[in-house]
Amino acid sequence: MSAVAAGPGTAAPGRDRRPATFADALRCEWTKIRTVRSTFWTLLVAAVLAIGFGALFSAVAAHHYARETLAGRAGWDPTSISTSGLGLAQLAIEVLGVLVITSEYSTGSIRTSLAAVPRRGRFLAAKATVLTAVSLMAGEVMAFATFLIGQALISGQAPTASFGQPGVLRAVIGAGLCLAALGLFGVALGALLRHPAAAIAVLVAVVFVLPGIAAALPARIERNVEEYWPTTAGAQVTAVIHGTHQLGPWPGFGLMCLFIAAAMAAAFLLLARRDT
Repeated sequence: MSAVAAGPGTAAPGRDRRPATFADALRCEWTKIRTVRSTFWTLLVAAVLAIGFGALFSAVAAHHYARETLAGRAGWDPTSISTSGLGLAQLAIEVLGVLVITSEYSTGSIRTSLAAVPRRGRFLAAKATVLTAVSLMAGEVMAFATFLIGQALISGQAPTASFGQPGVLRAVIGAGLCLAALGLFGVALGALLRHPAAAIAVLVAVVFVLPGIAAALPARIERNVEEYWPTTAGAQVTAVIHGTHQLGPWPGFGLMCLFIAAAMAAAFLLLARRDT
């Protein structure tokens, strides 16, 4: 961490200090995220979950396709089946987003980081940019890998999907976009709460628990939650076949992005106002 603090944003003894630019902050954050061991292990876990479970779900679904009813075959979505492992991998990406900011508070290095980049908004923007770029690249690689492997396992037993079919390429690209967006949501929660356990608990509640509770509510409320809950709506960009009470792919993803942008705005505001 001391090497980062003495980087482009700081001055050598006896010289006038040059304010850290956004490019300086990006270089510092890139150095942090690529040299911390937890980044590698978190991305590895995400890849194993995405590819492993995606392959498992694809093989099982294809094996049972012959026994599907007509209604089941009408709703057959090989794209969503092959990329279903990404739903588990997203938790790892979200946790990575939480840890890139909360680890600074846990170790006390937040003071060193803010000494190197005194403008707190610039500091958080650089951290969010680097995390989003890393999670987007990893997410797209995992999305295309799970799709191609899944279609290979489905082939010969059930109808497969190809990038030339309507909505398939969008769904695969959208899966990577969702992972990056949810990783950014992890950064926002980490900056808001500053404690990893608290941030992860809220993240799990928002993404997994609360949408699941809606199934026990009256049908009208359940439909509204299914259609407008930000993370549920955002997931529509990853599907080729959509239900009747769901937003379209890009409107749903846009709603999720607005929700995450509001969380990031709150994180910027609190980081600027409170003590480290």
